[in-house]
Amino acid sequence: MPAGPRPSVLFVTDLAYPARGRRYCDEDIFLTSRLREEFDVALCHPRDAAALLDGFDAVVVRNSGPVLHYQEAYDAFCARARERKVPVYNPLTGRGDMAGKQYLVDLSAAEYPVIATVDRAGDLGLLPGAAEYVIKPKLGADSVGLRFVRPDALAAEVGAEPDGSVLVQPRIDFRYEVSFFFIDRDFQYALHAPHPEQRWVLEPYEPTTADLDFARRFVEWNDLAHGIQRVDACRTADGDLLLVELEDLNPYLSLDRVTDEVREAFVARMKTSVRALLR
Repeated sequence: MPAGPRPSVLFVTDLAYPARGRRYCDEDIFLTSRLREEFDVALCHPRDAAALLDGFDAVVVRNSGPVLHYQEAYDAFCARARERKVPVYNPLTGRGDMAGKQYLVDLSAAEYPVIATVDRAGDLGLLPGAAEYVIKPKLGADSVGLRFVRPDALAAEVGAEPDGSVLVQPRIDFRYEVSFFFIDRDFQYALHAPHPEQRWVLEPYEPTTADLDFARRFVEWNDLAHGIQRVDACRTADGDLLLVELEDLNPYLSLDRVTDEVREAFVARMKTSVRALLR
């Protein structure tokens, strides 16, 4: 008896996005080449996704760049996907970067292990003392709009912004950054940047049980049944981990920095995850 038709996937990516220190296009060319083993795959730019999604069984959003560069098109895509009930990978219910950076303010207020974060001038007193502070747009990404401010200028800088439009954090003295990668809440691998000044020069990292407990706490908080999440953290001078970012929209995976065995296991798990979404 002949097999049924293969599921079709619209793979949303910006192959020309100029990421610093990374080549987004290489990763997505590799992933689509492997997904084609089980799915019929077509690639499109994020600005075209809303117009094209009707003809596919599912949409996979990958290295599509910061949404603020095409916010109107992204909003139209989300609205149409919800209206047509087209499965999206990751699902559009993410509470992390997918919904902006408000989660950092909320998690900080709830005393989760995150870098202390506020979003209005009236709350600056809640932040610990620091030699410098970081101000960045709440809807930003990839360090767009980030700037460092000295304490004596902080109130004026934040006061000049509309309330709730920016995030304010102390500039942390950290030993290194580390990223934990999950599919459907299952840990896949971890990478770290031993040299803070070279964020994307990554090496494999063997997490401790405590490290994984830290990362899983945020994955469980996000409550996504399907999809890829990257938990970015920094190791402070005191040895603690603090959340930097919970990337649940289009996390770069740095698959060129892992072993062949880890990469193959990731691809197999991703295929399983997409099939589960389609069910």
